[in-house]
Amino acid sequence: MRLEAVDHVWFWVTDMDRAVAFYRDGLGLSVGSRHGDEWAELEAGSIRIGLHGARDGHATPHGGTAVFRVADLDLAKAALEERGVVFEEHLGEVPGIARYASFDDPDGNSMQLIEYVTDDAFPGGIV
Repeated sequence: MRLEAVDHVWFWVTDMDRAVAFYRDGLGLSVGSRHGDEWAELEAGSIRIGLHGARDGHATPHGGTAVFRVADLDLAKAALEERGVVFEEHLGEVPGIARYASFDDPDGNSMQLIEYVTDDAFPGGIV
């Protein structure tokens, strides 16, 4: 089992409009998609930058989350578990778009595996 590629890196943001303006106007990235204050994606060459809106009452951690695209989430997760990777119990899902599994590296940096429902399920799919 081999990870396909870094699909995107995402960051928690407290103000989606301000964050989108920074990445779009300040860094010159184009907005690929936006789903209200919940999620936005900006095109950054071969990967995308995701902005995840903070939820009320929850602190926003600093740092990003690297997300690796896989063809089969269950197989990839099992293969990495055999190599000693420990995943969070909860498997996430964005209905009709993707399923994902979260884990940390040895220093506590967040990572995820993501399996899209179809190849074009999300990137650019929700605006």
